[in-house]
Amino acid sequence: MNPQCFVEQRSDERILNFVARYCAECYREFSLGETLFYDMREYRYLCDDCAGSLAERMDEECEIVEEQEGGLFNIQ
Repeated sequence: MNPQCFVEQRSDERILNFVARYCAECYREFSLGETLFYDMREYRYLCDDCAGSLAERMDEECEIVEEQEGGLFNIQ
């Protein structure tokens, strides 16, 4: 997964008690020691399955830009 979009963490007591106890997408309860993914775009914690499917959707929606001579702001 893209590290610019997700931060990977292990759930601990502090996260579960004070930050997030459930996946923001499927609402499954997190377990202690589970790998969580913080969505940097929507500011929420996701489980592995939801973060993976979101990453796939983001890849599909990504616009492919053809490289042009002269750079991004080339005026012709």
